[in-house]
Amino acid sequence: MSKRAISRLGTTRILAASSALLLTAGTTQAEDLKVWSGFPEMAPFYERVAAELMQQHPDLNITVEAIPLREHEKRVALGVSSGSAGNVIIELANSTATRYLENELFNEAPAEVADFVNGDGNYSDFFSQGAAYQGTVFGVPLFRGQGALFYNTDMFASAGLDAPPATMAEYTNYANKLTQRDANGNPEVSGWSLRLSGGGQGIAEKFWINMFQFGGNLVEPVGEGKWQSGVNTEAGLQAFNQYVENVHAQKNVSVEMPADAEAFERQQTAMFIRESWVIGDIAKKAPELNYATAPLPRGSIALAVNLYIKAEGEAEAAAWEFTQMANEPEQLNWMLENIGWLPNRANVDYSAVIEKSPAFAAFVNYPDDYEFFTLPAIGPVEEVLSRVAAALTDAFADEGLAGNSDAQKAILSEVDDDINKILKREGLLAD
Repeated sequence: MSKRAISRLGTTRILAASSALLLTAGTTQAEDLKVWSGFPEMAPFYERVAAELMQQHPDLNITVEAIPLREHEKRVALGVSSGSAGNVIIELANSTATRYLENELFNEAPAEVADFVNGDGNYSDFFSQGAAYQGTVFGVPLFRGQGALFYNTDMFASAGLDAPPATMAEYTNYANKLTQRDANGNPEVSGWSLRLSGGGQGIAEKFWINMFQFGGNLVEPVGEGKWQSGVNTEAGLQAFNQYVENVHAQKNVSVEMPADAEAFERQQTAMFIRESWVIGDIAKKAPELNYATAPLPRGSIALAVNLYIKAEGEAEAAAWEFTQMANEPEQLNWMLENIGWLPNRANVDYSAVIEKSPAFAAFVNYPDDYEFFTLPAIGPVEEVLSRVAAALTDAFADEGLAGNSDAQKAILSEVDDDINKILKREGLLAD
């Protein structure tokens, strides 16, 4: 799933004491529970849920610790594997959680929680199955990252464009028309903000999204439990070529230019592909910005984020109750409206939020043949993405690749080999 909107950093501590339900009668020792998140903008949501839960239970201290994603992943790896995490609710993508589930490091969901995940139309199979491991529920679905196009309607109008691009070829054509240049022809406002540098695996995820529009996948399933790289393919070459052509031939964007949501909010780029959290971020940071959203040409990534538990005794009971409270309709509507992430729960009415913020429509209203993909739930997926991201970062800065298909294929072949070596090492490579 990338650089996230950072509305709050660090640690937010919430303390409360009220009537007793969870803790043993007569207990004077406060029960401590932590929430670990890799999305700092989610801190206010978790604080809200925690405050409500602590109104119901005495001597329950909940600490919300929301830090940038890469730091969060390192924290989880160290704290959970070493046993030093304590009693904690852990927010993770299901693909990332696999390594911990393989080693039995998270709590299995109690029967009533498993019933909530699997029954009553709460979630589609896509999300309920993603919260399970080998058929057993361990996580509770919460939100997802799903991509769409954000575009500046004022810039589109100035360029004579009255609709969003419908094909990948149009993305490049639009980018050329939308780029604003200085007297020497250098771009000052990029036509299309591509993810060219930055934090780790997000570069690979964004490349995968573009590659998917050409009909390919970074990693392809081949048989039961087996995989192989899909980078060195026609779809991979088309996506890679589009990047280097836009950067070095068309010069409608550069590695050094401001990028992503911050650039869009400051009107330093005309369009970019990102998740729904940007809607809430724009509302806070650039409320006067005129923009719209649109589905992507073929489909989008859908990165499901679940809540997992590593806790014991009464703290575990409190943690599972937290996951249920976080999925109440009132809480989910608040998250959608105020944070911007898409709730995974299906049987909740979100129409009031969508009416208030029409930009959400592109994330829920799309063609019937629209397709979704997600990261494979395999242990080395993050290593694969990080390796791809490192190779792409270097390649995007190489001016000699523009118009040189042989050199481009050589790089894709190297990336392909690296991915397959990782899969082979883990016993996952197709024969």
